[in-house]
Amino acid sequence: MDNKKYVYLFSEGNASMRNLLGGKGANLAEMTNLGIPVPKGFTVSTEACNKYYDDGKMISKEIMTEVEEKMVQLEEITGMKFGSLDNPLLVSVRSGARVSMPGMMDTILNLGLNDETVEVVAKKTNNPRFAYDSYRRFIQMFSDVVMGVEKRLFEKLIDEAKERKGVQYDTELDCNDLKELVLKFKELYKKEMGENFPQDAKTQLIDAITAVFRSWDNPRAIVYRRLNDIPGNWGTAVNVQQMVFGNKGDTSGTGVAFSRNPSTGEKKLFAEYLMNAQGEDVVAGIRTPQPISKLKDDMPEIYDQFVKIVDKLEKHYKDMQDMEFTIEEGKLYFLQTRNGKRTAQAALKIAVDLVAEGMLTKEEAILKVEPKQLDSLLHPTFNAKELKSAEVIAKGLPASPGAACGKIAFTAEEAKERSDAGEDVVLVRLETSPEDIEGMIAAEGILTVRGGMTSHAAVVARGMGACCVAGCGDIKVNEETKTMSVNGKVYGCEDYISLDGNTGNVYGQAISPEEPQISGEFATFMSWADEIRALKVRTNADSPRDARQAVKFGAEGIGLCRTEHMFFAEDRISAVREMIVAKNVEERKKALEKLLPMQREDFIGIYEAMEERPVTIRLLDPPLHEFLPHDDEDIRDLAKEMGLTFEDLKNTVESLHEFNPMMGHRGCRLAVSYPEIAEMQVRAIIEAAICVKEKCSYNIIPEIMIPLVGEVKELKFVKDIAVKVADEIIKEKGTDMKYLIGTMIEIPRAALTADEIAKEAEFFSFGTNDLTQMTFGFSRDDAGKFLNDYYERKIYESDPFSKLDQNGVGKLVEMAAVKGRSTRPNIKLGICGEHGGDPSSVEFCHNIGLNYVSCSPFRVPVARLAAAQAQVKNKR
Repeated sequence: MDNKKYVYLFSEGNASMRNLLGGKGANLAEMTNLGIPVPKGFTVSTEACNKYYDDGKMISKEIMTEVEEKMVQLEEITGMKFGSLDNPLLVSVRSGARVSMPGMMDTILNLGLNDETVEVVAKKTNNPRFAYDSYRRFIQMFSDVVMGVEKRLFEKLIDEAKERKGVQYDTELDCNDLKELVLKFKELYKKEMGENFPQDAKTQLIDAITAVFRSWDNPRAIVYRRLNDIPGNWGTAVNVQQMVFGNKGDTSGTGVAFSRNPSTGEKKLFAEYLMNAQGEDVVAGIRTPQPISKLKDDMPEIYDQFVKIVDKLEKHYKDMQDMEFTIEEGKLYFLQTRNGKRTAQAALKIAVDLVAEGMLTKEEAILKVEPKQLDSLLHPTFNAKELKSAEVIAKGLPASPGAACGKIAFTAEEAKERSDAGEDVVLVRLETSPEDIEGMIAAEGILTVRGGMTSHAAVVARGMGACCVAGCGDIKVNEETKTMSVNGKVYGCEDYISLDGNTGNVYGQAISPEEPQISGEFATFMSWADEIRALKVRTNADSPRDARQAVKFGAEGIGLCRTEHMFFAEDRISAVREMIVAKNVEERKKALEKLLPMQREDFIGIYEAMEERPVTIRLLDPPLHEFLPHDDEDIRDLAKEMGLTFEDLKNTVESLHEFNPMMGHRGCRLAVSYPEIAEMQVRAIIEAAICVKEKCSYNIIPEIMIPLVGEVKELKFVKDIAVKVADEIIKEKGTDMKYLIGTMIEIPRAALTADEIAKEAEFFSFGTNDLTQMTFGFSRDDAGKFLNDYYERKIYESDPFSKLDQNGVGKLVEMAAVKGRSTRPNIKLGICGEHGGDPSSVEFCHNIGLNYVSCSPFRVPVARLAAAQAQVKNKR
């Protein structure tokens, strides 16, 4: 038996205990300490959750004993007794991970009700309708969350009851209707589970805590964790809290509030509530809530108290707060507070405003914006001209800004399937639920018929930076026929719609996008990030257009220019193929002479776009067979075009065939076999640099990168070729241009022998895509077939091609950096794999002392912010 403590009263905790109590538990404890009216309760820690999994998904006796002890203390504090027939204590059981995961895990309300206590509650409150409303809710939630009985089966019974009565809302069902529903719910439970609904309160509680622990590993929580880099070993805490009731009649209600507008960032209280309701009613979007301004008219004293507490919490946490509250018979309670999820635009405005208000320093403000959120600001918005003439077919609430256009998908599964097949889709639902997470991620945007600005769809979309229009009552969705109708016009799966998340407008057509601009708060905030960060940010760009876009987004150079991307262009692929099928060096050189001016022009355009910023150009990397067709019909057509026989070309294609092209005749191995290819490319690089230097007076220092090196001698062989060509041109042109020759570290052996390789290389650029493939022993293209199995079986938590594997691949990178510097202390070190735009990988690169990261143009601002955050965290 261990002596560890697993369960804490709210009064025993504080905000610093977030890792142990979870975000919700730590904040409930902190609010309790601040004297804010919080229903009493206790937290079962995240360590208890991990122990539950370590013990084979069983709650240990020690934890059960502690829960029972804390329940006794809670009974003493509240003056009520759990399971009693005199004054029964009812509780809620909620999850609470250390970071907010809205809607991803499960909650059970009204726990402790049974056939007897419901009668006691009815008599004590003199409100039998309230008692039976609470009981039917508890049976439904317990059955769904704890026992896995589908929620829709209960919803069907509720709909039938409303239909029989001829009413629209649950609130219009009277006590007798609800009593009948309770009987039907229990019958349904018995039919599905083969046993009666549990009547013992302690059994209900342990089963509910178990269910919350279990929900940490439900499919939607796993997807959310992977999307947000949340480790699986953090676990979730469980909060057991005295119930306060918003469904006790017209002086009771419940709501959700943000201390600032989560969509725009405006400094204005943003809240919605429902009278005579429980919290699930607001979030589920079943009824449309009232704006908080109405509470000022209905309950002015409660409203004033509410505003003061909201202000106190924002000042205490120095951030925009997302709060849940309940009014029980004219008394206000706060059920939780957390730093609120917000759109990227709102996050930037709030961060800049909080600095202006003196609440935060620039360094603190930098940590308030998730780097990945910026992604939503870096993609196109609707074309203004087209928007002017486009017809608005419906209008909903602008729940998450941005623009989305695609064909309609009516289920999450369909959205994911069609998106995976390369189609742009907009997910259209009556309302979304946590099960829809994968479809919401896959869709360009989300449109819901029901729900307010704080509904599940709105909160999750804002967190993901996805466009969302919610509560669009103008449209009617028929999920069975997969159609949507607006004013008599029917839209199906092949019809395009466009959503404007800034206005809530829905258009019945496709509208073209426009490029984004970095200005206003975005520009201010990014200027702070640039002041703070130490790590430079470059881009991966293969064309002047990409280079210019990256410069607009703040790129400080090019870390990877892939020359082979230029070879596929229509005007040069024939010369490339001519070079490949050449029978001897003379023929090959003749073909390369045709490519030289084209390649030189490419580099001139890139150097001009980048001005004096550094540009690293990689010599040809892929195997030559990639430039040739493989089907007989295509080979026959090309042979005819090139004046060759089918047999000749077919033989060439077959001779270039490789069993494992990823590890085949590519990279520096091509230059070893065909030095003339490297000669042509180096000539094009140096001549282009001299041309732009003379034309624009830029001080250009070309960086020539030799790929796929694993042995210092092969690097020296190719480097000698490059130096000979470069020096000859520089001498011939009478210029004093300097240049650098370096290599990509993308083979494990190169990392292991980096001290040797640094004798010849003036810079290292870590090609983490290939380094990951070779270290793990599987390719990016093949991994997709089995990675889901690895996630399900908890072997991997994330895709190693999206987030750098710091324990394995990262150790090779760090080792190579140390070894390289031991030989050449001033060696320049960067990373140019796609990991260069992943925030956690950027932080790793900062921590091991790399000089720069390089990523695709649209991820440059993400990397700039991640680099600044790494600097702030490192200082701390």
